Amino acid sequence: QVQLVESGGGLVQAGGSLRLACVASGGFFSRYTMGWFRQAPGKEREFVAANPWRGGTYYADFVQGRFTIARDNAKNTVYLQMNSLNSEDTALYFCAADRPYSSRGYTSETNYDYWGPGTQVTVSS
Repeated sequence: QVQLVESGGGLVQAGGSLRLACVASGGFFSRYTMGWFRQAPGKEREFVAANPWRGGTYYADFVQGRFTIARDNAKNTVYLQMNSLNSEDTALYFCAADRPYSSRGYTSETNYDYWGPGTQVTVSS
């Protein structure tokens, strides 16, 4: 069983930056595809970024080069660096992990088995 805990959220002004972190425990971190999702008030949860276990990075179209996902397998941690934030980025951000060595897609939340409780990001305009 994998446990995920996010941190790094907070209140930031438009144009600012935040770095989210997600620490995993209870599994072999390097074997998991890790993803970030977000859910704004009144909206469905949506894909933000993914870092598959086999390498590479994938981003939602709205990211437009502003966010970077990266992992540190030695620290069992995946990060989401967010720059040029705007009010539309305000949401609860979730970290998620797929099953080990999965070949499932990266953008659907149904393909992730483990979820953290989320960390709130609020961008003031």
